[in-house]
Amino acid sequence: MAALHVARQAISEAGWQAADLKDAALVLGTSRGNAAGWLGPWPGRRPFNLMAASNTIHSEPASAITIEFGITGPSHVLASGCAAGLDAIGIAMLLVNSGIAPRALAVAVDLPLVPILLDNYASSGLLAKGRSLDPYHSDTTGFIPAEGAAAMAIEPREGNYPRLIHYGCNSDANDPVGISPDGGRTPELLEKAIQLHGLPTAVSPHATGTAVQAIAEPAAFRRVFRSSVMPSVHLLKPFIGHTIGASGLLESVILADFLKNRQLPPNFPSLIAPEGFSLPHEVLDATGLIYKLSHGMGGHNALLVLSPP
Repeated sequence: MAALHVARQAISEAGWQAADLKDAALVLGTSRGNAAGWLGPWPGRRPFNLMAASNTIHSEPASAITIEFGITGPSHVLASGCAAGLDAIGIAMLLVNSGIAPRALAVAVDLPLVPILLDNYASSGLLAKGRSLDPYHSDTTGFIPAEGAAAMAIEPREGNYPRLIHYGCNSDANDPVGISPDGGRTPELLEKAIQLHGLPTAVSPHATGTAVQAIAEPAAFRRVFRSSVMPSVHLLKPFIGHTIGASGLLESVILADFLKNRQLPPNFPSLIAPEGFSLPHEVLDATGLIYKLSHGMGGHNALLVLSPP
């Protein structure tokens, strides 16, 4: 299982032993659990009849992880659509900061590449009509779906590690499949983070490629960022596609990997930048805060603030 694989990698990299895992928390983000395994089964995905019942519920990946690694602390599953992965980091971070758990493992997984799910996305008008993604182009038609899993080990620790500074979320209560074209309540998330922690030097937006996203995110940015020096913008879905509920955590792991070296990822060449902003094509030095955004269907907005070591 993809979730088990990435969980094992994160635990190994963190150096956690059995005693560390016993009282750890687990927070898993996914849009629809193991739905792909039973909507479109094939031998590469869960062929075991014994697991037929548990495969149909969202909590099955989390249960498998807790059993495999002996995690007996708090365990939560979040299904906030495309924001689930970022929410998993945020809730895991809050559990640690509040003292509920000494450490937490955030995991996200989504495997949507089965015909019935892709047909649903296509009928909603959300899929791209081409093979390349330029999220802020005026002719953008939708997102390019992908499968993915990622995990992040979270604990208070000194050393050369990226920092999780802030998490916030809110809802627009606006539309079942999109965000408000004017940016909705995303500016409030950004303004609160700026008030608490200061302006970012870089922003990594959700940037799926849907028509409403191409309008809404630049509108939100214009409502918030008005200084002469704008944060650089870093788009990751043109490289990896949209992994739905896994996207926020997967993209945060990519950002964190760059931040370990005090760097920011480049953008794919020739992409259109939102008016007034830049999409640098080269690796930049990370000199300040990075704001990472995710949005879920129904108007759920999530923000994570990271910093280099």
